[in-house]
Amino acid sequence: MGADHAELTGAAVAFVGSHMLLSGPLRRPLRRLLGERGFLLAYSLVAFATLGTMIWAFDRAEPGEPLWDGTALVPWIIASALTVIALALFLGSFNGNPALPQANLAGLSARKAWGAFTITRHPMMMAFALWALAHMLVAPTLRTLILAGAVMVLALAGSHQQDRRKRAEARREWETWMARTSFWPRWRALPALGVWWPVAILLWLAVTWAHIPLGHVPAGLWRWVNAG
Repeated sequence: MGADHAELTGAAVAFVGSHMLLSGPLRRPLRRLLGERGFLLAYSLVAFATLGTMIWAFDRAEPGEPLWDGTALVPWIIASALTVIALALFLGSFNGNPALPQANLAGLSARKAWGAFTITRHPMMMAFALWALAHMLVAPTLRTLILAGAVMVLALAGSHQQDRRKRAEARREWETWMARTSFWPRWRALPALGVWWPVAILLWLAVTWAHIPLGHVPAGLWRWVNAG
């Protein structure tokens, strides 16, 4: 590992660590000190600063030799499917997500899971984890594994942290919700995303097209369009 990769690793650790600290042990004392709005502002500033630093360090790092051929057909198809699912989960996560900050948990124990939450109770976080996994598959270089690995670790550890925090806020409501839902995605329940599928596919086409002017890398279907 060169100095540039060590720099990226440090930025990744800061990105994950700051999120976990601010969402965990530092959350309550900082909310008392800064107030709810002040805490959210501080959290957002730290999040954007550490994310920006990690992206900057990623751009500086040498890609290095890939661990396997990410341009092969199988990883490309799997990654494309994962990113479509990730987008559908992400879109569906805004439909009354009880895991979001300041969500009203009253009566949650009496509700059946709906939409994306029949798949996983953390659709937003799982979307980030699937995005990370997809990029590891098609770009298995050291710098991508560090950056995408940080996103995946934060998504999965952050989901566990959300469960602990929500259980502390409303133990009965959240424990019942946990028993009724799944942490890991239930793949058979994917059709429950319904209307979000066509929206996700259209967004996926737009996002993967943007890889060409922004990253100079054709992604998704555009790989074969460009090849033709």
